Order: sequence, then structure tokens, then C-alpha cells
Amino acid sequence: MANPSRLRAAALATAGLLLSTLLAGCGDGGKDGDLAAQKLDWKDCPAPSEAEGGGSAPSPLPNGGTWQCATMKAPLDWSSPKGDTIGIALIRAKASGPASRRIGSLVFNFGGPGGSGVSSLPAFASDYAALRTRYDLVSFDPRGVGRSAPVKCETDSQLDVFFQQDATPDDSAERTQLLDRTKQFNAACEKNSKKILPHVATTDAARDMDLMRQVLGDDKLHYFGISYGTELGGVYAHLFPKNVGRAVLDAVIDPTQNPEQSALGQARGFQLALDNFAEDCTSKPTQCPIGSTPQDVKNRIAKLLNDLEKTPIPGIAPRQLTQTAATNGIAQSLYSKDFWQYLTEGLEQAYAGDGKILMLLSDAMNGRSEDGEYSNITAANIAISCADQKPRYTADYVQQKLPEFRAASPLFGDYLAWGMLSCTDWPVAGAADHPDVSAPGSAPILVVGNTGDPATPYEGAKKMVDALGKGVAVELTYKGQGHGAYDSRNRCVQSAVNGYLLDGKEPQAGTVCS
Repeated sequence: MANPSRLRAAALATAGLLLSTLLAGCGDGGKDGDLAAQKLDWKDCPAPSEAEGGGSAPSPLPNGGTWQCATMKAPLDWSSPKGDTIGIALIRAKASGPASRRIGSLVFNFGGPGGSGVSSLPAFASDYAALRTRYDLVSFDPRGVGRSAPVKCETDSQLDVFFQQDATPDDSAERTQLLDRTKQFNAACEKNSKKILPHVATTDAARDMDLMRQVLGDDKLHYFGISYGTELGGVYAHLFPKNVGRAVLDAVIDPTQNPEQSALGQARGFQLALDNFAEDCTSKPTQCPIGSTPQDVKNRIAKLLNDLEKTPIPGIAPRQLTQTAATNGIAQSLYSKDFWQYLTEGLEQAYAGDGKILMLLSDAMNGRSEDGEYSNITAANIAISCADQKPRYTADYVQQKLPEFRAASPLFGDYLAWGMLSCTDWPVAGAADHPDVSAPGSAPILVVGNTGDPATPYEGAKKMVDALGKGVAVELTYKGQGHGAYDSRNRCVQSAVNGYLLDGKEPQAGTVCS
């Protein structure tokens, strides 16, 4: 949990890895020609790269077709569009319905920042089958991610150490150790990725998406953004309001917050999710195996974490479950109500001295596969976040803010506060305090907020609506649990979203689904 912004959508980027585990460069030249006129060479997709999370090539589509992949050339530096290029990895599933009914491409970003869309879209495709009837479903690895000029920092063995470190220092020695470890990680990023680091901001990715729109042959960008993907969508709408087609933003980031405010909001959001989890477990007819009351559940978790700081327990050999890894695992499981069963089992086993399930959950958060290889989600996430975010916090400042964070969340407050140090020694300056998403003249954008969302608290949806500007956004509320609304499979939410994307029917502003 070194960087609080990683909690925005790491679950979406790694959920496929989690469930399967628990249940079973820069291009040359490119200076000649118009990049918007390039032709994509679509071929059957290979297996995901290590940076994308590894695994097998995507399975055939239900209608017998195959997933197709291609690489789009984009400028390394958008301020010098005729200069060197990088490759942006794309994936698509062609529309399943009649050609006469096809609307165009629907581009997805599943969040992070740092999540591979090339590996995520096949994992979640069944959730979007209705949308495929009229759209080619398309996603991509944003620059710095996966196969798209990936940011590289530390080795797998170094990352094992990085994620086991004490992320909540209690004294000056531990604080110095955390600062030194963060500096080491950031220095490795600069050493191994110096050329790409200045060019991975969200504004760069938004410009890539407009080039993608043109290369795909679409007059407008039809878009589905989730979590960080809502920030990317908002930035795109700000830069290219006249090019926005039908767009949905789900699990909405508050675009008005600076990194500190965002981390504090996440502390409250994850605490709310933990409260709801504890209430759910103890309200069932059968006995809750991890506590007799909601407060008892939370007290036992707090005691476990305190005990782990002093004495870790066996996790996945040869690694042990530390306080940091356990907290990561708990946070991962709060992204979806579907994961709560794993949290209950993980806690029950941890109380008996077995940390395997909580470590599996933590590994899913961090993009670590069973063979010990890491995707580049952490490196990319930190690089993109630090390129976007101007503030650089000091250890003394974080120390002063700890009481406020602890009041927001006794369990997650310290972790999210200390995570603000991730960009302190970053080699590239950040762009702004918060993104600009004002989009006068844009087509309507459907903004979906979930009242029980831990990573992107519900209040952010209204802030996004206001920031996009008068007459642009249509707000839809889902009274549910977990990160995001559409993938909850709530019929009301899916009907509203599908009606807009497939038929252009806007739901009435202020519609509430439960």
C-alpha cells in the first residue's frame, strides 16, 4: 500500500488474477507520415506479457471469433508529434450483431492508473456482452503500462522486499527506513525508465485516445471509464469536448481533490466498507466465525495487525504475512462484496496462524503472479500518479496529519497517510493539484456513483458532475457495495447504462438504483 492512489482500481486491474488464484518499449523513428492515417495490423492475441500480468492467451469468443490485438504508433512526446514514437497495445472483440446495427468502437479503461486493458477486457468481457451487440469492444495498455513502453523499476525479488516493508513507521528509525526504501524504488524507476517517465501523464494518455479514435475510424469517441478511467475520461472530455460520443464514467474519482484529500477520502471509504463487511458477517443467521459483533470483528482485525507488526506468521513460503501484507489483503477484499467470503476465510485462517489467503489477496493487489513475477502495475501507477500530481509531501507533514487520518480510519489511516510519500523524491515534476475536466460543449456523459464504494467514495460523482460543467453530465446513483456499479450486475444500473450506450436514451438525472 505504498501509494494510496493505487487503491483506486487495483482490484479491477487484478481481479482476474485474484479469482483464478483463489479458485484454482520505445519504437523506432516514426517521423514520416500521418499517424492518424496508420493502418492497424490486427492479429490473434498472444498470451499477456509479464508486465501485463502473464497468463494464457484469451479464450475464443462465444460466437467462435477470436480476440484480436494490434499496436498503434503514438508520439513519445506529444509536444513534438513528429518525433520518436512508442507502441500502444490494443485489443478488440468485433461487434457480434449485424453490421448495419454497429455504432462503432467502445473504448474501455478499467482503472489503476497502471492496469492493463489488454489483459483486463477479456477477463471482464462477459459483463459487457450486451454492449458488444452494437460495438467493437476495445481496450488498451495506456503508455507506461503493460506492452505500451512499460515503466520498469525494480526486479521481482526487490519488489518482494518492497511490499513486505513496514509501511507505517512508529519511530524515527522506521521512518528513515521507509524514506530510504522509497528513494531506492524511485531511483530505480529513473534509471530503468528515464525516457518514458516525463511522458506518462493522463493528458498524454487522453491524446493517445483521440489518436486511437481516428485510427479506429470513429468520428466520436464512445467510452466506458472505470475508477481512474473516469479521470482519464474527464480529461479527454476537457481536451476534446467536440469529439465525445456516448460516454459512461463509473466508480467516479473526485476531480477537485488534491492527493492528500483523495487519500483522506479513501480512508473514510475503506473504513465504511470495513464497517459494512463486519455488519454483514455478524447479521447472518449462521454464526460469524471472526467476531460476535461488528465492533468485535474490527477489534480482532486491529489486534491481528498489531500482532503481525511484532511477529509475522507463515504466508506463502518463503514469505511471511506481515502487517503491511495483511492490510493490503484486507483492502483488496473490500473492493467487491463478492470478495468478502475470502476475507472471512483469510481472517479465520490468520487467527489460526495461517496467512496464505490474506497473502494471496495482497499479491492480487500488487500484481504478483503465483510464479513470483510482477506485472508493472505498481511502477506504472506511481509513474502516472507522480506525473499528474504536483504536491510533494514530507515525512514531517505526514506525521502532523496522522491524527486526522486515524480519525477517518483507525485501520487504514496510517497506511494511506504514509503512502503520500510515494512521489516525494520522484524525478519528474507533477502537472497540477488536480485534473481539469471542464468540458463545455461535450455530448452528455453518464456519471455513475456507488454509495458503498471504498476506493472512489460516492461524493466524487457529484463533484465530477459539477466539474464537467452545466448541461454535460447526467448523474445516476447506485445504493450498493463494492468498487463500481455496472459490474455489480444490478439490473437497474445495467439497464440505464445499456439504454444510453446502445440506444442513446439518457436516464433521468438523479435516478437511484438499489
